[in-house]
Amino acid sequence: MGAALFDLDRTLLDCNSGRLWVAHEWREGRIGWRDAAWAAWWLTRYTLGNAHGLEEVFATAVASYEGIAEDEIVERTRSWFVAEVEPRMRPGARDALERHREAGDRLVLATSSTIYSARAAQEAWGFDDLICTHMEVEDGRFTGRISALAYGDAKLDRCIEWAADQGFELADCTFYTDSITDQRLLEAVGRPVAVNPDVKLARLATERSWPTVDWGRS
Repeated sequence: MGAALFDLDRTLLDCNSGRLWVAHEWREGRIGWRDAAWAAWWLTRYTLGNAHGLEEVFATAVASYEGIAEDEIVERTRSWFVAEVEPRMRPGARDALERHREAGDRLVLATSSTIYSARAAQEAWGFDDLICTHMEVEDGRFTGRISALAYGDAKLDRCIEWAADQGFELADCTFYTDSITDQRLLEAVGRPVAVNPDVKLARLATERSWPTVDWGRS
């Protein structure tokens, strides 16, 4: 039995769920158009493989939740995910999950998204483990700080921790992603796979002779 790690945004999904969340929060009147436009600009940079400074963006976004009850976000995220995110799964992603499940592999979601989106994905698609970003909570409310980031090099750190805890070697794992920001994790696993990659990852995959796949659109 091995392990298969899957990125979420633009890998399992044909879109960035962060963009869907921002649009949802704007429609609900929880953020203004300036914040929505700022988030959209950064998400576009990320999609194009230009993610320098995104750690600070994460920190700023999480800070805006200071004082909000965690239970509120749990329920809000679950209903949003079912209505807006689940339908955006790539057809090939579903097939890949089933292949690995039938092979007896452990299915792991490795995403920079928060634990709340990750848990919703786990409920929808049956992941065994979650590697994701955690927001700090005290007395049931967000402090506005990140307790564990899972983006870029920090995602590799979280995956190393997971592998040590679960008794896996990353060299024995497969990892599917679309983004150049996951380069170090791609280099650490035994079977890196570029899924509908951004321009920079497509170029790197060609240079390294990594498999590149097209999982289609929802």
